[in-house]
Amino acid sequence: MKDEGTSGTDRTKKGEAEMAIAPDKLPMVSAVNDIQGPGQGRWTYQDYAALPDDGKRFEIVDGVLYMAPSPGRWHQKAAGKLYNYLSHYIEDEKLGEVYIAPFDVVLAYNQVVQPDISVILNDHRDRITDNHIVGAPDLVVEVISPGSAGYDRREKQNMYARAGIPEYWLVDPAAHTVEVLTLEYSEYRSSGVFQGKATLPTKLIANFPVHVEQFFA
Repeated sequence: MKDEGTSGTDRTKKGEAEMAIAPDKLPMVSAVNDIQGPGQGRWTYQDYAALPDDGKRFEIVDGVLYMAPSPGRWHQKAAGKLYNYLSHYIEDEKLGEVYIAPFDVVLAYNQVVQPDISVILNDHRDRITDNHIVGAPDLVVEVISPGSAGYDRREKQNMYARAGIPEYWLVDPAAHTVEVLTLEYSEYRSSGVFQGKATLPTKLIANFPVHVEQFFA
């Protein structure tokens, strides 16, 4: 006997309703296992440089190839304002140079990343080439999102500490905050999470005058 309550139309409507109420899954930074290459744990800068330039954002941490989703609107706005304030101040004061992603930073043969912002002070200008930075920047800034926060605070934070990067800023455009991490004895210590009219207690950029709220205005 035909079930009158499960017609094709009804089943279609039910499926549409279930899809409509299903929770969204945010894109995440994830290890890439389906790209032809040397295998996870064995990726090098040479392998990375041979990847097709298809607009995807790849990074290598401890020889593992990761891919990051395209950044969203608020990520881009915050990264752009941070870059503008940092580059204007640092370059006007002739303290060094500032770069915004995508620009490769090669920390080791199996460590290649694209920080949202990289700062190189004058003493380390020799680390800058036409195509990438070779060695540790003085400061890196990552704008975190729900899909990247774990990666930025775990894989990247550990790698940046091992590479000897003196300061690491974590910028949260949803909370309008900036956390300043300072390297002490090969580990990062938090100098605090700052918001509103606070200025950042950076030890690298003397008298940096910008209030945190200006990064998100």
